[in-house]
Amino acid sequence: MQSQQAQRALLYGLLGDLPPRERKTGALLLERRQAPDFDLEYLSLDLNGQEAVPAYFIKPRGAVGRMPAVLFSHSHGGNYAMGKDELLQGNTYLPEPAYAKEFAGRGWGALCIDHWLFGERNLPGRVESSFCKEMLWRGKVPWGLMVYDSLKAVDYLAQRDDVDASRIGALGMSMGSTMSWWLAALDERIAVCVDICCLTDFDALIAQNDVDSHGIYYYVPGLLKHFSAAQINALIAPRPHLALAGDQDNLTPLEGLERIDRTLRDAYAAYGKPQAWRLIIEHTSHFETPRMRAEALSFLEREFDGVKSYQRIQK
Repeated sequence: MQSQQAQRALLYGLLGDLPPRERKTGALLLERRQAPDFDLEYLSLDLNGQEAVPAYFIKPRGAVGRMPAVLFSHSHGGNYAMGKDELLQGNTYLPEPAYAKEFAGRGWGALCIDHWLFGERNLPGRVESSFCKEMLWRGKVPWGLMVYDSLKAVDYLAQRDDVDASRIGALGMSMGSTMSWWLAALDERIAVCVDICCLTDFDALIAQNDVDSHGIYYYVPGLLKHFSAAQINALIAPRPHLALAGDQDNLTPLEGLERIDRTLRDAYAAYGKPQAWRLIIEHTSHFETPRMRAEALSFLEREFDGVKSYQRIQK
């Protein structure tokens, strides 16, 4: 059996032609302002060398020292104008308050970038279907471009002097959910992963004849020759991972959720960390319920505190 590192290299290699992984990141602070519940930085990040990536970084008012931070990945939902504003404003399928207030209230920072096609990167004339087709012609995989930007966003977070690089989490809903578990699978610096309403078993999606439920950006050529969704998620083990799903959500067929759960229970048990993996299935469709929100935040809080306690012991 291949090592996790070899599997990560294989998975990353399926993501098409990408800039060098080791390229330096840069950041330009465009504005700093005080929101009612947190301090906000509006940033322009140099992540990929091709186009600037607008981003928000939020942190508790007057925070000092190094804090845990969450890379919050925004959803799709066909709302190309939203992008990173989802961190600040929430969305129709997310309960109030928005995650920025939740994170800051617990003493955490958070970063959210505009992904390709979204927010300020929803450029005039740039349409998802034509963009994806052109990228595939050029040997690039749209999902790979998005994942690359997220990996480089972790680089940026880890180098900030107000972020504890040992306590970086990933969380997102829908497209952001998928991004969170891909990112955690590929990057061991993600200490804890929470995915909401998009832990999709690919074979179950095909069997359900629901492949078109996901946008074209999502599909990686040749992926199923090498990986199931469960095998990708197993690369997160033994790091803590919480998945939140709805039993009425056609994007995450129930049979597939159960298959992933069985695989990950075995994977985490093999590491002696069965408690580090949890799947919670609510009676809902593609919506984050209040219970999901409470579970997500308590899971992050527990795991961030666990890392801090370990650091104290080591000292």
